[in-house]
Amino acid sequence: MSATTSAAPPQLAREIGLLGLIATAICAMIGVGINIIPFMIQRSQPGVGATVPLVFLITAVPAGLAALCYAMLSSAMPRAGGSYVYATRALRPFPGFLASFAQWFGLSMGMGVVAYLFVPMLRDTLATAGWPQLAPVFDEPYARVPIALAAIWSFWWVNQRGIKTYERTVVLMTAAMIAGPLIMTVTGFLASPGDFAAAIARGDVAAPPAAPLPEFSIARFMGAAVVLFSSFIGFDAISQAGGEARNPSRNLPRSILIAIGAVALYYVLFTAAVYHAVPWEHIYRVSLVRDVSAPALLAPLMPAWLGVIILLTVTVAILDSIPSVMLANSRMIFAFSQDRIFPAAFGRVHPRFRTPRHATTLTALAGSLSVLGCAFAGDFFLGVDLLVVSMLVNFFLMALAVLAFPSVNPELYAQVRFLRSRRSQVAVATASLAMLGGLLAVQVVMDLRSDAPWYLKSTTSWSAIMALGALIFLRSWQALRREGIDPRRDIFRHLPQA
Repeated sequence: MSATTSAAPPQLAREIGLLGLIATAICAMIGVGINIIPFMIQRSQPGVGATVPLVFLITAVPAGLAALCYAMLSSAMPRAGGSYVYATRALRPFPGFLASFAQWFGLSMGMGVVAYLFVPMLRDTLATAGWPQLAPVFDEPYARVPIALAAIWSFWWVNQRGIKTYERTVVLMTAAMIAGPLIMTVTGFLASPGDFAAAIARGDVAAPPAAPLPEFSIARFMGAAVVLFSSFIGFDAISQAGGEARNPSRNLPRSILIAIGAVALYYVLFTAAVYHAVPWEHIYRVSLVRDVSAPALLAPLMPAWLGVIILLTVTVAILDSIPSVMLANSRMIFAFSQDRIFPAAFGRVHPRFRTPRHATTLTALAGSLSVLGCAFAGDFFLGVDLLVVSMLVNFFLMALAVLAFPSVNPELYAQVRFLRSRRSQVAVATASLAMLGGLLAVQVVMDLRSDAPWYLKSTTSWSAIMALGALIFLRSWQALRREGIDPRRDIFRHLPQA
């Protein structure tokens, strides 16, 4: 008996609790999604103006519906790989894998975008701290790229060291980042555009070059809704950690709903505070010149020392999403390997730290390529758009999975512990399909009509990724059939090993 036990391969450890799960989602959502994108959106969607808080309020609705679908599915299928497991078991293996593969790629690109945008925060911190002569160095590729890569590989080390090390890291980073945003929210509501104008008159704020202001349009408003929807996608990271959560059938749904509710409220209040103090016209004109962040906008309205502290906490907040996304993506690759779609090496767990080391390394490499892509393209919105398309498709499939679950896999459906009313499930999934489908349509139309060259369009990139995913899946499926295995019956009817 002991020999058999010692020979058994190591498995993931169920050691992450409710607090760690919530911290994972908050880390994945709050960062670039709130400190930079809601202000740089003035450049990508000119004309959205001061309506950004309203956009967040509206996009919180489909995000909340998607979260309910995730919560219901996670209660029945608490395994590493999260949405991949849900779609392949409750819907169909082929579309489930394709959407998850594109999600993995999109989130890896998003991780690189975060690392790339972390560097301007260092620039702004130095400038606010009184070293403006050093700040421009961080805009140069020879500094920006290596620093971004160092951030990714530092958190690769954290993820490799085990789920307890990871949990302590994200909980501490979450606690560290709370003070700065709270101070900025209060500052924004207490200040006024008149105070900001006075700061410009004193020379505390450099007036940006004059530029004609765009007019508001519904098309740009909807485009902004699609982009800002990306700020809510982090709750998916909770589901990916399903194989390491304690009491998963209870804690996974609870942490998903707590995280999405708290973050939605925070997004609306925070952006309302910033746009209350800083005129959107100023934000728009600055965004045409350089990447802009909330701390840099509000720094002239507070003492210099406080501005430095806030910039440091927001820098932590931006970095927060890298370890959580890396955890989520590595577990998805781990699940691919468990189902024998990816090579067995990616399903191996470190004997001491009990983490999927090769899957984590592959995810870090993909994020590193994204950093290089941001530097090559000279912008980061391609990565954001690709992430949005991938996640919208994945969320759409989650709603379809809720509808199809009872007929496709009644044995697993019987394990549902959250939102057990079938009438409620159908209502939530149907509303989710309608809203997510609308956002996806807007994103695709916007992308196809953009002036970007075809190779920098998110639709083109996503289609290429899906084609690659299809080749990988079909090759693996045929290999399994040649071994005498019926994948649909022998693999995808059951949950992967816990």
